Amino acid sequence: MTWLQRYRLKSFLLNSVWLPPLVAILAALLANQLAQSADRLLGWRAQVGVAASQGVLTALASAMLTFIVFVFSILLLAVQLASAQLTPRVIAHFYRNWTLRLSLAIFVFVFTFDLAVLSRIDASVPRLSALLAAYGTVAAIGVFLYMIDKVGKSLRPISVLTSIGKTGHDVIVEVYPQRVTSAGKVPGPSSAMSTGDCRRTVENVSPGVVLAFDPVGLTALARRADCLIEVVPQVGDFVAKGDPLFRLYGAGDVDDGTLRQSIAIGAERTMEQDPAFAFRIIVDVAAKALSPAINDPTTAVLAIDQLHHLLRSVGLRDLDTGHVRDETGRLRLVYRTPDWDDLVALAVTEIRHYGRDSIQVARRMRAMLESLIRVVPQERAVRLQEELDLLRRTAERAFLDAEDRVRADRADSLGMGGAP
Repeated sequence: MTWLQRYRLKSFLLNSVWLPPLVAILAALLANQLAQSADRLLGWRAQVGVAASQGVLTALASAMLTFIVFVFSILLLAVQLASAQLTPRVIAHFYRNWTLRLSLAIFVFVFTFDLAVLSRIDASVPRLSALLAAYGTVAAIGVFLYMIDKVGKSLRPISVLTSIGKTGHDVIVEVYPQRVTSAGKVPGPSSAMSTGDCRRTVENVSPGVVLAFDPVGLTALARRADCLIEVVPQVGDFVAKGDPLFRLYGAGDVDDGTLRQSIAIGAERTMEQDPAFAFRIIVDVAAKALSPAINDPTTAVLAIDQLHHLLRSVGLRDLDTGHVRDETGRLRLVYRTPDWDDLVALAVTEIRHYGRDSIQVARRMRAMLESLIRVVPQERAVRLQEELDLLRRTAERAFLDAEDRVRADRADSLGMGGAP
């Protein structure tokens, strides 16, 4: 199985809503067969009437069907709220919600088991099967109550933003594993690339967004072929048909099909190897909150909290991860990752523009920038100081009253009401 096939299988398992319920149906049928076999082997029969048992099991199955419909309704509601109040980019986040998926699987399991037991009742009632059906339904009610509490809390903007921020932090640690020692040394091009002797270019065959690629596999390919492979697009970039995917340098060569099996192209960006996408989602939430239709600057401040967390994390890490060498020290793989300027501009520019009329947003953004300036290396603090100057000039243009300009030019960790 190639890397691309493994990647697609993993994505299917993580994003599929219908697969867990399907597995639950098969598991319920198997569990019913085992319970019926145990009843026959042990000769267990419940001391209740057949009609009463059938009525109870019918009611239990109906309740489970109601729970299943409710879960799908919750999922559709979450998608609608995400699109209207937050951003469509978080829809995939809800489809990966394991609370919803496991709850749905449990309800489908109990529903299928109840129906299977009901279909086997004739002259007598199997004791073990009936008990499992009854107590399984009681357990499912407990799962339903837990799901309502969990999902209700997860729909709040702060919960969504915190989850995205945590995932983004994990991606940053994975993409930039080393903490910075000296700020931002960007290596020059390798000798093969600097001389411009590109041996050949591998083009893209299907349009889409670069979702991820296999750096370990590409490095191994380059080592075996004794060449240098350059991944041209950055993860998250859109590539049209015919755009370059790879450039090869040196005497060796690698088959086009093998190279294309080391990169995933899809319809929508994911955060798996794309730390900038976490910034993009959070900024989109802030921009939607600052739109005239919603006008919720407090949600924008919550978004800035997570951007502060991500910028602090990435600001203290070595961003030079796009040059991979083999065990002999020879450069084998080159790829692009977002640099400090890219991420700062992404985190600050749009929110500063859309929130120019909000004192709350200006104060919280100033607090973020001043805090980051104190902790990141000096070379990176220069870029933050530029954004701080832009923020000051934006406030001067937005607020006509001198008192408001003074208030907007004051750092506040809460936006409004916090200590300087």
